[in-house]
Amino acid sequence: MTGTVTGILWLRRDLRLADNPALHEASARCDRLLPLYIQAPDEESPWTPGAASDWWLHHSLAALGQSLSQRGSRLALARGESLGTLLRVAKAIGASRIYWNRLYDPGTRERDTRVKVALREQGLICESFKALLLFEPWDVRRESGEPYRVYSAFWRRCAPALSGLPALPTPVHLPPAPDLPGPELGDLDLLPKIPWDQGLRERWSPGEDHALARAARFVSAGLASYGEHRDLPATTGTSGLSPHLHFGEISPRQVLDLIARQLGDLQGPVAEPFVREILWREFAYHLLYHFPDTPEQPLDPRFARFPWREEGAQGLLRAWQRGQTGIPLVDAGMRELWHTGWMHNRVRMVVASFLTKNLRLPWQSGARWFWDTLVDADLASNTLGWQWSAGCGADAAPYFRIFNPVRQGERFDPQGDYVRRWCPELGRLPDKHIHQPWSAPAHVLSGAGVRLGLDYPRPLVDLSRSRAQALEAFESIKAP
Repeated sequence: MTGTVTGILWLRRDLRLADNPALHEASARCDRLLPLYIQAPDEESPWTPGAASDWWLHHSLAALGQSLSQRGSRLALARGESLGTLLRVAKAIGASRIYWNRLYDPGTRERDTRVKVALREQGLICESFKALLLFEPWDVRRESGEPYRVYSAFWRRCAPALSGLPALPTPVHLPPAPDLPGPELGDLDLLPKIPWDQGLRERWSPGEDHALARAARFVSAGLASYGEHRDLPATTGTSGLSPHLHFGEISPRQVLDLIARQLGDLQGPVAEPFVREILWREFAYHLLYHFPDTPEQPLDPRFARFPWREEGAQGLLRAWQRGQTGIPLVDAGMRELWHTGWMHNRVRMVVASFLTKNLRLPWQSGARWFWDTLVDADLASNTLGWQWSAGCGADAAPYFRIFNPVRQGERFDPQGDYVRRWCPELGRLPDKHIHQPWSAPAHVLSGAGVRLGLDYPRPLVDLSRSRAQALEAFESIKAP
């Protein structure tokens, strides 16, 4: 096949056909193109994907394989070290070009740099593209040249450029894929051996088609009320797009395109609250790129000497993980997470504040648990969220701002619908006591069938006393 150009599309967290710059360029340059996913979780260490992420990945790859087949291509799978696999596959199919979309996590970024250098040394043409983000982290800087550390300034810098970012269309046809023997999807062992995933299957539908459908539904029916309903955990007031964005089943450019077509303006009063959340995700990646140690280390160096609790810490952490803290809104959130692989964002802030301030346990422990259990576990967003809640990161909530989970519940779940769903043992309590059952008179508890310490745990800590202790601990590190 003299003159035939054969390429490899190295797929990672870009599991879609629409608005895929690497696929777009590869399809234009190659006569034959092999879409290839390499399962190499060890290369993401110490942030190897958790079981919930693996579950999503399995179903996302299955969906992508079907989409490729419908367009005359197919998805090839491999396991093992990425560089060696790419070299082996390139030799086997006679590929001269390799295309991929960039990642920004510290480990994968370093790996991709090594891979690109090594492949070019072997005479292969390699090109990488921006697909995960709207803006490259190195392109957005303050006038001083320093990275941004305050979101409001980051927003003002990026918002004017949002309307000039059109998405690429879905290709109608793709170059044929060369034959390559390899493992089947089931051989990647991404699904659980013990079927604990019923809640995930009930809540989620991975894949590009479902991502696009969810985004279209939200923009047409949910966006107008997003600003009002996004903080209500018992209401479907958020987009639910975070796992689809993380796995690249939809791009942020596509989401903005949908909003622009619906409203014509990305910064009007209806669109801006949600568009700000898209930019918050960009801000998370901006910080991760410029401060790559932050998944483990606080951006505020004072917190390296914070006196986290030691006595009884493991027992307190386990109770928090299991939704057995005795604080209803916290327990409801942790149970929702375990059952569905997701938690409402308002409740994420509450449970994180409770862990780091009332229990005074390290934010890294919470971040690791979220990483293992969330279907949208994203290193950049997870790190930013936990450091924000703990008060030790960029744009962090002041440490003295400690969420009171009772007040949060009364404000954002006033009838207790969210708590009743995930803590059914409290379901018969009146609204007045649903968020603090320990305050209910004995006859009210008895009438609701609640025995504190038996049917539902007593609070692990006193909220007022633990708040004061947290503030005292912060005072000990307050000096620079």
